[in-house]
Amino acid sequence: MSTIPHSLARAAQNAIDTSAVLHDPAALRGRNRPQLRRYEVSSLLPNGQIADTRHIAPALPLFEDAFCAFSRGTMINTDLGPMAIEDILPGDKVMTQDGTPQPVVWKGSTNVVPRRVDPTGRSIRLTRIMADSFGMQRPLSYIMTGPSARLLKTPGRLQSLAGGKPMLTPVQEFQDGTNVIDTAPPTAVQLFHICLPRHALINVAGLEFETYHPGVNALRTMSHAMRSIYLGLFTHIDKLTDFGPQIFARAGEGQIDAI
Repeated sequence: MSTIPHSLARAAQNAIDTSAVLHDPAALRGRNRPQLRRYEVSSLLPNGQIADTRHIAPALPLFEDAFCAFSRGTMINTDLGPMAIEDILPGDKVMTQDGTPQPVVWKGSTNVVPRRVDPTGRSIRLTRIMADSFGMQRPLSYIMTGPSARLLKTPGRLQSLAGGKPMLTPVQEFQDGTNVIDTAPPTAVQLFHICLPRHALINVAGLEFETYHPGVNALRTMSHAMRSIYLGLFTHIDKLTDFGPQIFARAGEGQIDAI
């Protein structure tokens, strides 16, 4: 199955000119209309086959977060041993925190140019985590992550917010200029994220990162039209609640995105 457009530019123009669902009223009232981005998706179908599709959708944080966690070459523990994320396919089994292998049901990717500022003033920043930053072999080798990567670790300044409980924290919160640093490669970078049947922790080079979950508050302020476009990226679900519960609470901007 494939919906690959013949021309990205033509598809983007058609999306603007002819797709009413992209015209989110809340976004159109703003000074700048949403920019568009190409997202690539591989999904596990009920019959065990894999569907590869391409989508033209808004380059909004909610959409980008589903694709911008891990760079090419990131090694993830599977039931067959460590495997680069670009080589993992839907149906392959990834080892979760409790030691059980779970199948990948969805993998998304997109290409970004780090630090390129869009008309709204936003830019995508990458984080490089050097080997042994969080202890011996944590991680085993350096990892480069995107802005939506979350690590099961609570920085000291957020301990009171977490109440002593484990919390999923954006990697940017650990940047110290030495071991965990902001980075901007000079060329475009391909970033990935994956979904398992339920939100889980996976081992990435010795560190525990979450699989994709939109969060409990993700769609509350989004129009019905934009929500439909977002859900269309995930063939394995029909509604937001199909993502299931979050395995841990998350650190947000000064608050906790609670379970």
